[in-house]
Amino acid sequence: MPYISIECGPLTAPQKQALIEQVTSAAAEATSIPKQFFMVCVKEVPDSAFGIGGRTIDRIKAEYRTDKQAL
Repeated sequence: MPYISIECGPLTAPQKQALIEQVTSAAAEATSIPKQFFMVCVKEVPDSAFGIGGRTIDRIKAEYRTDKQAL
């Protein structure tokens, strides 16, 4: 069985459901493997545990909100 693991920040239940459905559909179409054989795992990680360019995602989001308000 194909296994797809997605690590991301916090999501709502509807967002997770949509993500699982859409990723499964895309993978099934790309591989010609029936949807029912795919397993998808969504691993939510806090924004404080992700980093890009030496800054955590929560810091990047805070800076983005501040910059956007300045406009």
